[in-house]
Amino acid sequence: MNGFATVNASDGLTGLDLLCSESFDLVILDLMLPGLDGISLLQQIHQELECPLLILSARQDEFSKIKGLSLGADDYITKPFSLAELLARVQAHLQKHERIKARYEASASQRNLLTVRGLKLEASSRRVWVADKEITLTGKEFDLLHLMMNNPSRVFKREELFERIWGVDSLGDLQTVTVHIARLREKVEIDPGKPQYIETVWGVGYRFRA
Repeated sequence: MNGFATVNASDGLTGLDLLCSESFDLVILDLMLPGLDGISLLQQIHQELECPLLILSARQDEFSKIKGLSLGADDYITKPFSLAELLARVQAHLQKHERIKARYEASASQRNLLTVRGLKLEASSRRVWVADKEITLTGKEFDLLHLMMNNPSRVFKREELFERIWGVDSLGDLQTVTVHIARLREKVEIDPGKPQYIETVWGVGYRFRA
């Protein structure tokens, strides 16, 4: 596909085997797969997957989109779509992923460990602890937390967060940011309804309270 080497799986179980046994730069997942549907597959692999994952589906309902994004998908593309749009999104996610990797590698020695009121983030190993208990974040959840902890008290607009973390501002849906912030709060906050770390600045965006 336009210079990309691709591996195809015709059903969910085959896809699961491939994802568990091989390494990929990017995954495109259809939700309506035989054997094991896309959501079930995503539930099993999203914690382990380090590369970008794009959902490609005929389902256009809000529930399917929110479910896919909340489980760690980086983008949700509905059918019908143009090949040009798909390639643009693939290129954007791959480029953003490489930039983030390079940035973390270059700055790991300078910004390796961040600690704020019981919340600890180790950049080099991409690990996070709350009250000395390690928690598991998806790739985008970690990137959001790292960015905000590195910029305490700064207010980030949703548009800026989308551009900084996903790198495809003109192609994406800002609901992605809202979903990922909600999931992040569920994991790091004692009471997600009264967050002590990630605050909402109504009408503007979010900030990390130092």
